[in-house]
Order: sequence, then C-alpha cells, then structure tokens
Amino acid sequence: MSIYSFAAVTPSGKEVPLKDYEGKVLLIANTASKCGLTPQYGDLQKLYEQYGDKGLVVLGFPCNQFAGQEPGTSEEAEEFCQINYGVKFPVFAKTEVNGPDASPLFEYLKDRQPGTGDSSDIQWNFTKFLVDRGGNVTARVEPKESPETMKGLIESLL
Repeated sequence: MSIYSFAAVTPSGKEVPLKDYEGKVLLIANTASKCGLTPQYGDLQKLYEQYGDKGLVVLGFPCNQFAGQEPGTSEEAEEFCQINYGVKFPVFAKTEVNGPDASPLFEYLKDRQPGTGDSSDIQWNFTKFLVDRGGNVTARVEPKESPETMKGLIESLL
C-alpha cells in the first residue's frame, strides 16, 4: 500500500486518485474556515505559488471535527478559501481525520508520521503532512507551526 492507493473526493463528488499526483511533492493538510489558524490558507497558497512549478501540490481537506470550525458544506468550504485567500490548490470534500469514520488516507498518514504524544490522532485543524516524489510520507508539521516553516523541507524534496 502507498499514498497512491488512495483517492480523494472533490466537493462536487468526483473521485480523484492520488496516483494522479505521482512524481509530485504533496503537502496535505486538514483545514477549517472558522479557526484561529484559518489564515494558514494564505500561507499554503503562497507555498503553492512559490513551488508549484517545481512540483509541489497542496491538497486541502476541510474537517469539522475540531470545535465545529467547518460547519458548512464542502462547496462552501471550497468557495470560502477561494474568495478569502485566493486558493488555487485542490480543496476536497469535508473529511474526518480521527475516529471510526476517519478517512483511510488520514489513517495512512498518521500511521507513517504519528506525531508526538500518546496518540497519533490529529490534534487540531491545519496538521500538515509532506509526501516526497516517491510517495513516502516524510514529515508531519503540527497545527501551530506555520506552513512557512516547511520551506526547507519542501526545497529538499523538490
């Protein structure tokens, strides 16, 4: 099993195989539009603009599991980040990242990069995972760390 074994669903319900991103560096984040960390959408977009032509793809997964901070529909979440942060990277349908209904993709990411503490569970919105061009999950960056802190890691993978 690899990262390319999974698929993501767009807000309109279309399934996108992650195999479509094979050979790219992926930055995968669970996101929310009503969170104190929501401005990280802008930081993620800056990274996408800066490194996209070199092979970086940012993938956003709105999640309502943390204090109900993504209460709307998947379409509303996608529209929010486009309008408010100029997001051009793919934003997928709302996704659960912990618990019995957690996305298999996020279970895989947490298994490969469990983070710190007693549990590999995602602790809050904007947990970020880096995947190298070969599909290996190489890093996990916790929510309070700005995406900007990932520049060195991203450059080393590009």
